[in-house]
Amino acid sequence: MQSVSFVNLETMERDGSKPSFRREARIVVLQSLCESDLVDHDLMAVLWRRIEESDIPDAYHEFAYDLVMEVFENCAEADSMIVAHAPSWPLNQMAVVDRNVLRMAITEIKWRKDIPHGVAVNEAVELAKIFGSETSPGFVNGVLGSLIGSRN
Repeated sequence: MQSVSFVNLETMERDGSKPSFRREARIVVLQSLCESDLVDHDLMAVLWRRIEESDIPDAYHEFAYDLVMEVFENCAEADSMIVAHAPSWPLNQMAVVDRNVLRMAITEIKWRKDIPHGVAVNEAVELAKIFGSETSPGFVNGVLGSLIGSRN
């Protein structure tokens, strides 16, 4: 089983790399998705616990909640898109971080009209850099590039 590292947002601030509030919300969402995926904890309970532990302003709680709900509601379709655009990687053998970063980004690309595709891809690659392996950013970027390219 792969371990998932969780970023301390206060540490990121001290390093001068303070993320935006939306990125902080995405980090909380990613952590929630990964925990639920790895150990089958109730996704909403995990999300609310992580929100309470975070420094995300109240105005961004709704963004995190909406994103989690959209990923949850569209997970099967997002997974089908991942399989179609990463055929060499069986979904159940894909790194949990990569799988959930892709689910989030695909959800933002396909179902969130308020987020430009480029922003969704950039945020996914940044999350892959923070949480994934050395190869995660390139893998995520390649899958999302293939997905977006096939939609045009």
